[in-house]
Amino acid sequence: MSVLLEMSMFPTDHGESKSEYVAQVISLIRESGYAYQMTPMATIIETNEIGEALALAEKCYKILEALDCNRVYATLKFDIRKGYENRLKSKIESVEKHIGEVSK
Repeated sequence: MSVLLEMSMFPTDHGESKSEYVAQVISLIRESGYAYQMTPMATIIETNEIGEALALAEKCYKILEALDCNRVYATLKFDIRKGYENRLKSKIESVEKHIGEVSK
């Protein structure tokens, strides 16, 4: 099974710039060992089970909570597909077969 989670998570009560907080969340995702791709608006993470994705999202929230964030905004979108893996990479490769290399 492949679970793609597209997630954005940041505090709304700590000024205009969020990079300091986002960096802590990305660090946790990086250390998790799951494949991920950071974009300017969200991060896409691939896990094997939905529980793993949900647990990771909770850990990300706990990081912000420990940084004294009283209000956190989060969006989570899932694409769950049985019988597949490595879709973080293969979905892009599938499009590139049709039109050539795309910006990553």
